[in-house]
Amino acid sequence: MAKKKRRQQTRKKKQRKGVAIYHDMKVYENFERCAIRIFECIKKAEKVSPGSPRFLYIDIQGHRNEAGGFDHDAYELIKDFALGFLGDYLTEIHTPLYHVRNPGKQRNDIPDVLRIGHPDDDSKYGYDTGSLGIQPREERPVDRKTAPTVRAIANYLGLEEAACLVCWRKPVERAHVVPSALGGSMDVRNFALLCAEHHAEAPDVADAESFWAWVDYAELRNSPDKWVNAPDEVKDFLRKHDVRVGREPRESLPFFSVVKEELKSLYGWTHNDLRTVDWLELMDEFHRVLDAATGRHFSIDKKASTYSWAYDIALRRVRGDRGPVIRDST
Repeated sequence: MAKKKRRQQTRKKKQRKGVAIYHDMKVYENFERCAIRIFECIKKAEKVSPGSPRFLYIDIQGHRNEAGGFDHDAYELIKDFALGFLGDYLTEIHTPLYHVRNPGKQRNDIPDVLRIGHPDDDSKYGYDTGSLGIQPREERPVDRKTAPTVRAIANYLGLEEAACLVCWRKPVERAHVVPSALGGSMDVRNFALLCAEHHAEAPDVADAESFWAWVDYAELRNSPDKWVNAPDEVKDFLRKHDVRVGREPRESLPFFSVVKEELKSLYGWTHNDLRTVDWLELMDEFHRVLDAATGRHFSIDKKASTYSWAYDIALRRVRGDRGPVIRDST
């Protein structure tokens, strides 16, 4: 009886399937957002299928440096995070640079919390609120005087077809990540592809990463819109799997209500921040930020995305929060 039970247990172990975890690092994801999402997927895989072998597959879109290789965020994600930190909690890792199999036994005691701190290699991390200066993603932009073609931008972004990064609609417009009026370059890495609607909504700020963070936020916010023009069979499949197709009609919100929603959803403000902040002091700082580090586009006097960024930077300046940002996964 004992031998039969052992054989059954052995058979079950042999039949246990692995879990494949795939993440495509979009151009609008920085190291922090990407690392947290992969970490949460690994935690969920262990919860749903305890002890099963885990195989991580990472692809990279964009994130190229001036030499054509991967930029700091992508290289840090692959080498330091995936191969370094996550290696013990996976059976196998596939990336554009490395294919590694865990030489030992996969660990399943995954930490409850992922803490990300300031790197020790003097690389930039977070916007420098003290200087209010331009912070592009590219360190040494290509010195060109005219904007790249839509096709060149699409190639850099890893898109087969030129479509809006937020809603996938066409046609698209070339959107500066850091506006040229603030010192943004004509380098292909300083451009995104957006439809006219989302181009008009995107922030005009001196910080490239905040622009990309807004694209990431808007892409998640508007994700049901992506499937509006999909074939009916695709829509039926999605609905069967509880995926929303198309947004329900929403009444138009007052301007500052939209700003507050972005402050909470994108920048992590709480109700307590909104209640306890000294608005007189904050407004003085807000206008300094607005004048020094933001621009205007399409002659739009006010953009909710630009204002929410300026409020967040102003609050950090008022509080003296100019150091490294520490984030936990939630």
